[in-house]
Amino acid sequence: MTISAATSSLFNLALGLADDALILSHRLSEWSSKAPTLEEDIALSNLALDLIGQARVLYTYAGHLEGEGRDEDRLAYFRGAAAFRNCLLVEQPNGDFAQTMLRHLFFATFAHAYYEALQASSDATLAGLAGKAVKEMAYHVRHASEWVIRLGDGTDDSHQRCLGALDYLWGYTGELFEMSSGEADLAAHGIAPDRASLKAAWNERITAVLREATLPVPPPRAMQSGGRQGRHTEHLGHLLAIMQVLARELPDAKW
Repeated sequence: MTISAATSSLFNLALGLADDALILSHRLSEWSSKAPTLEEDIALSNLALDLIGQARVLYTYAGHLEGEGRDEDRLAYFRGAAAFRNCLLVEQPNGDFAQTMLRHLFFATFAHAYYEALQASSDATLAGLAGKAVKEMAYHVRHASEWVIRLGDGTDDSHQRCLGALDYLWGYTGELFEMSSGEADLAAHGIAPDRASLKAAWNERITAVLREATLPVPPPRAMQSGGRQGRHTEHLGHLLAIMQVLARELPDAKW
């Protein structure tokens, strides 16, 4: 079945948003039973569940747009790394707790702004999802901000760990604001936000948190990209091998 160019662009948008949410949810779930405190263990699990909920809606919508019978499970568990369209940031390893919190701060701050704008989408499904997701991501931003400030302005050790995480992750943030030609067409028709228009607000929010955390704002640098085109780091393949193994071994199982 061949879908139109407009529907294809909308499918790719929904798929990319779903992949972002799913991959980051898996990364956060890797902290289960390993977080610094019991309270934080529960908090991270809840953040992961928020993202899984968003991914489920988006995968279901993507499958509907595609019209080839792939449901949320087929899209999540039966694609290889090259077929995933998540940004590179979310697939980066957890590292230590400082790296996890900075990664989450960068992504959640963008996602909150994106879903806030997506509420005005002329697409009813996307607008409806955004209305719920924006509330969830507001909490994600607050949670990550508090931890980055606590760690950055904490002990010498926690400060140094934040510096290392900041240097490692910053080069993956530029991809958050990249637009494909298809997504640009969706933005022109009021279906999706223009990602570039969100960058100034993102920079302002991130700068404020970093300064309160006594961390420097990194200078301009070359940014990594390619995740939206299926060019990923080695980390995604390892993640998918773990995440997909049960579904692939028991493809017809009903839970």
